[in-house]
Amino acid sequence: MRTAVKTAKEAQQKFMSYSQEQVDKIVKAVADAAFKESARLGELAVAETGMGVAAHKKIKNEVGSRDVYESIKDLKTVGVISEDKINKVVEIAAPFGVVAAIIPTTNPTSTAFFKTLISLKTRNAIVVSPHPYAVNCTHEALKVCDAAAVAAGAPEGLIQCLTMSSMEATQQLMKHKDINLILATGGGALVKAAYSSGKPAYGVGPGNVPVYIERSAKIDKAVEDIVNSKSFDYGTICATEQAMVVDKHVLDLVKRELKKNGAYILSDEEKAIMEKVVSPAPGKVNPKIVGRSPQTIAKMAGISIPENTRIIVGMETKIGKDVPFSLEKLSPVFALYVAEDLAHAKELCHGLLENGGKGHSLSIHTETDSIAREFALEMPVSRILVNTMSSVGAVGGTTGLMPSLTLGCGSFGGNIVSDNVTARHLMNTKRMAYGIKDVQLPRHTETSASVEDQVVSHVMGQVDTKDSIDPEMVKNLVSEIVKQLSK
Repeated sequence: MRTAVKTAKEAQQKFMSYSQEQVDKIVKAVADAAFKESARLGELAVAETGMGVAAHKKIKNEVGSRDVYESIKDLKTVGVISEDKINKVVEIAAPFGVVAAIIPTTNPTSTAFFKTLISLKTRNAIVVSPHPYAVNCTHEALKVCDAAAVAAGAPEGLIQCLTMSSMEATQQLMKHKDINLILATGGGALVKAAYSSGKPAYGVGPGNVPVYIERSAKIDKAVEDIVNSKSFDYGTICATEQAMVVDKHVLDLVKRELKKNGAYILSDEEKAIMEKVVSPAPGKVNPKIVGRSPQTIAKMAGISIPENTRIIVGMETKIGKDVPFSLEKLSPVFALYVAEDLAHAKELCHGLLENGGKGHSLSIHTETDSIAREFALEMPVSRILVNTMSSVGAVGGTTGLMPSLTLGCGSFGGNIVSDNVTARHLMNTKRMAYGIKDVQLPRHTETSASVEDQVVSHVMGQVDTKDSIDPEMVKNLVSEIVKQLSK
């Protein structure tokens, strides 16, 4: 780890002198190479972690390479980046230095691509700490990036990856004196460790995303989007919907469409069994279900489901750490709540967010824009996805949001940023400002003489020198008057 940081720092010192044209050439080369290898690396990720779907990992890798590149390619990150000629303020870009990037097991290659691209675009070096269960695929992704970067003219050593990842190495990396910024994507404990490292850090919170199907929604399209989103890569994106909140007036239609789209709705008895598989201990999701297929999860529970099942749904009424279906499950297991009215729907959504996803995202399907805006104004989240797949929409795949695989949760979720983190968050902006107006300051002359001495001096100055007046008597008299006036 120490060797990696030292090597990265030396390379970054050289990289600081590169022009915008040189930087952009390197970034494009890395994005092209990563995009080209998206399918192979998606397969490697699934083979190593056992999580997700290779074809879906490929799409994630493409978003993390091509889409991210397209969103940052025109951003100025070298030298003067803007100038206000009227107010005479010049803005100048400066890199942070060496970025420590923590990569999750759920998105081990796409996140590596994304963090590498935004680091290089801003003339930073990057040292990656992969998840212990995804070391090989993450390392392979970074080898692709590094080879392309060096071939395009980047200093050797700019991209580093720890190949013997451990929690201790990660914690020491975050505290290393030559690390200038931390990009932490992972569990709550990891994010807290990043914040307590004493370094600037972008950490992200969990996403227990509710999705509200309002009565005016186009039910067939809404349910299709939700099932597609929930089944995408077996639910491993943090912005994936975790619980449906359905208006009671359209419940039957929703259930019909769910079955049509490959959902299996558990009986009460099956749900009770599944709860123990989802969460063996209160507030803890079983890691063995994360990113696994519905068939694998059903087999763990000893429940028989059709082969074409895409998601597993359990009817729920309660919310809490001891209610398994109300937690963030990161798998194709879904809760379904029935809302009596709009007020009840808000109450359920708010409760689910408070239960573990505050600040992240909320999804809503409605044809009534005023209701969507009402939710946007009232819900404690950083992004509201309307009539789209939440998982893909939140990362910028189906929306106009900035393509990113690090989604801030704002102060709602204990994060410093509520944005989709991207390149502009990885550079300092220096400002040179010229004087454009004069300010007249009042003149002030400090004197050591007391008030009494000043008054005595004034009085004596007014007296004829021929008169016999004792200066000490005048001083005592003035002092007494001052005391009386100050009472």
